[in-house]
Amino acid sequence: MSVKPWVVDDELWVVIEPVLPPWPERSPGPRPVSDRLCLQGVLFVLYTGIPWQQLPLELGFGSGQTCWRRLERWQAAGVFDQLHRILLSELNAAGEVDWSRACVDAPHAREKGGAATGPSPVDRRKSGSKHHLICDGNGTPLKVITTAANVNDVTQTLALVDAVPPVAGRVGHPRKRPEALLGDKGYDSEPNRRELRKRGILPVISRRGHPDIHGLGKLRYVVEQTFALLHQFKRLAVRWERRLDLHNAFVSLGCTLICWRRLKKATT
Repeated sequence: MSVKPWVVDDELWVVIEPVLPPWPERSPGPRPVSDRLCLQGVLFVLYTGIPWQQLPLELGFGSGQTCWRRLERWQAAGVFDQLHRILLSELNAAGEVDWSRACVDAPHAREKGGAATGPSPVDRRKSGSKHHLICDGNGTPLKVITTAANVNDVTQTLALVDAVPPVAGRVGHPRKRPEALLGDKGYDSEPNRRELRKRGILPVISRRGHPDIHGLGKLRYVVEQTFALLHQFKRLAVRWERRLDLHNAFVSLGCTLICWRRLKKATT
């Protein structure tokens, strides 16, 4: 029997259900499709990249419009960012978050249009978006920012660092700062280095016109692996959502699922 990755198992549902906003008891119209089924419909779209209007009704998830509206409602309530933080805290409690270093990167643009799009540096005739990622030393995604394709990577360095959520799970205050930040020459900037040091973070970033820092590539490969995992979700491999908030909902959901897999692996 083939595994259906969009099916929400009981263990994951225990984590997700308390975070979802309750449905109004006296809402007009017929009884709504259950949150669990709607979430599975959203996951089906995330995994397969299928258009909303083609979501198969026979799977029992409700219509594409039903799942789309539930996704919109959950994103407005901050559900997916909250889930991401919860699982990061669980990983941190299990000792699976490596704060000794963080890595930043941004691969080629995600095509299609919508908010936060711009001319692709590869093909000026096409507009697209770009994902900027910061991950820990193990490759666990800490934050992803979506920008237009023509936004330089270096401009998002501090935004990524500052956007890392406070991660609980250990004794003391929640943590959000790595000890060092690793980046390639696309992140070369003296002002950014100064700002990183003010935040107590050691910048380990190759300089333009100089040889790469020895051994940096062996430490930074984890960010490329994380991007490969993130873009295995077909809805993220190419940007289809014109609305930035809904695209970011899928991005946060993808990060949440990566964290969930790592947590299950660490605890079994």
